[in-house]
Amino acid sequence: MKAFLDTSVLVPVYYGDQVHHHASLAIFIKLGTSTGCCGTHSLVEVYATLTRMPGKHPISGEQAMLFIGDIRERLSIVPLDGDDYGEALKSVAALGIVAGNIYDALLAHCASKAKAETIYRWNSRHFAQCGSHVTKRLRTP
Repeated sequence: MKAFLDTSVLVPVYYGDQVHHHASLAIFIKLGTSTGCCGTHSLVEVYATLTRMPGKHPISGEQAMLFIGDIRERLSIVPLDGDDYGEALKSVAALGIVAGNIYDALLAHCASKAKAETIYRWNSRHFAQCGSHVTKRLRTP
C-alpha cells in the first residue's frame, strides 16, 4: 500500500508538544520510500512552516534542512512536470478550485500520480474539493 503524507502530517512529526505529534510520528516511521510519499511542494511547505512557527518554536533554515533531509530519506518525493501542472490546473479549474486551495489540489494530484491508496492529512476540507476520487482516500493518521 502506498500512502501520501500531507504537510499537515509532516510538520507535527518534528514538534513533540504538538497535539498531532504522536499519531503523525507513528505513521511517518511506519513508512519507507516504497510505501510512503509526499509532493515536492510539501518540502517547501514544511520548510516555510517550520521556520515561521510562532512562539518558542521557530527554527533556523539549517535546522529545517535537517528535517527536510529526514523526510527525503524516509519518503519518496513525487514531482510534477509541466504536463502534470497543465493537467492539474485544467482539472481544478473545472472543479471551481481557486486561490490558495490550488496547493492542496496539486498535492492531491501528486498523490494520484504516485498511485497512493491513502492520503493522510489532519484537515480534509481543502482536499475534499478535489472530488470523490480523492475524498475516498483521505484518512487521519
